[in-house]
Amino acid sequence: MNKLLSFSIILGAIGIILGAFGAHALKGILTEQSMASFETGVRYQMYHVLLLVGVNLATVLSDRTKKQVSSLILLGIFFFSGSIYAITVAGIPAKSIWFVTPLGGLLFIIGWILLAVRTLNEVRH
Repeated sequence: MNKLLSFSIILGAIGIILGAFGAHALKGILTEQSMASFETGVRYQMYHVLLLVGVNLATVLSDRTKKQVSSLILLGIFFFSGSIYAITVAGIPAKSIWFVTPLGGLLFIIGWILLAVRTLNEVRH
């Protein structure tokens, strides 16, 4: 699990870098709406990085649960935040990848629900 924890921490550093990049380098380049979208991508990345760190430090969770929840959340970050970055910064038309952002959101939801169910089961036993 050390690899997942380390990777999660690196994703946190990347989130900070992206946030600073957006606040300084993209201000004035992106429209107000695109800037708000970019900030949403960074915010959700950071929320879920904190979740990943917590999950991978939790001693009450099995390695299997940590790996499954982490996989869902990592994919969620990639699809949700990654698609927002691609649309706002890379200029990829939203119409061409419209399904990717909600898929990432769905992966977040499934990861949270799995964590809740597994936590109830593993802490009880």
